[in-house]
Amino acid sequence: MQHHIHGMPNEAYFATRYAVLREPLGMPLGSERLGDDSQAVHAWIEDADRVVAVGRAHIIPADSDGSGSDHKGPGAASIPAFGPLAKKTCERPVFQIRQMGTLPSHQRRGYAALVLGELERLMTSEHGCKTGVLQAREHAIPFYASQGWVLIDQPYSIGVIGPHRSMMKEF
Repeated sequence: MQHHIHGMPNEAYFATRYAVLREPLGMPLGSERLGDDSQAVHAWIEDADRVVAVGRAHIIPADSDGSGSDHKGPGAASIPAFGPLAKKTCERPVFQIRQMGTLPSHQRRGYAALVLGELERLMTSEHGCKTGVLQAREHAIPFYASQGWVLIDQPYSIGVIGPHRSMMKEF
């Protein structure tokens, strides 16, 4: 049985986030935690009492271009600004999708689309957001494109995580 959940995440959520997004890169435990997790919106999928897919979204402050640190721990890589935010060419409020991941054993079952769809729904209907932005790892670009997100800005690299492209979706 699968559950589509949102709310405040538990330790199983963070364990899955680490296992999918940080551990394979040799990053330390704790690097999966973000300083604003308590203010973010989280969504996840549980299958047989196991968190198998995760994601989060947050509103980018009106005075921010989206640049910042990759995580709250030491040695965090810097994240570049989103062009449309820096140039003020997109409609606000703007939300950012981060920390999307699905356990390898549960990929290609539509879970990421469910998590992303729930985050989009919550951010637009409950928080009034007009635009979404995200930073996709290269291998995830086709997935986001299939969900209506479009490439913006030039390619860049985020520390040991590697090559990324910024993407945007208007609502």
